[in-house]
Amino acid sequence: MFERFADDARQAVRLSQEEARRLRHPFIGTEHLLLALLDEGHGPAAQALIDHGVTQKDLHGRIARLTTPADDALDPDALAMIGIDLDQVRQATEASFGPGALEPKARRAMPKGHIPFTRRAKKVLELSLRESLNLGHNYIGGGHMLLGLIREGQGLAARVLTDSGVDLATLRVDVTRRIPPKAA
Repeated sequence: MFERFADDARQAVRLSQEEARRLRHPFIGTEHLLLALLDEGHGPAAQALIDHGVTQKDLHGRIARLTTPADDALDPDALAMIGIDLDQVRQATEASFGPGALEPKARRAMPKGHIPFTRRAKKVLELSLRESLNLGHNYIGGGHMLLGLIREGQGLAARVLTDSGVDLATLRVDVTRRIPPKAA
């Protein structure tokens, strides 16, 4: 299937691995694919997400909150009530001690080598191919990957998008309209 991937889709797969490493996750999930599609920056998926108000900072925050075990989580709203800005504390700490310095030791280690895709992420890639074929295309681009992610609809990425106020049906129409008929 990867031989059908256009440059933006290949880049998104590479970036999804980087996102998983950055978040210190031992897997590539739908959330990492979503972050990577936005990271890619100029393809139909990224442009549609940006036009729907999706930002990296918001996505990273939402994903971190949903993937951090409850006993490890710090409540930014509670801290803000007593005058502590958690983002500033994190930035200052990471500037002095390195990325992830506030993470529990068990999660600090960066995954090395190949990071496997979750079952849902694999399903998104499979659905990307189906979306491409349904549109009569002979390639898979980042736009098709976003369509696959929307169609899968059950992963953390879909949840984060809907929690952000994105209407998935509207996003689907928008990204479909942006996908070029042939690979760039």
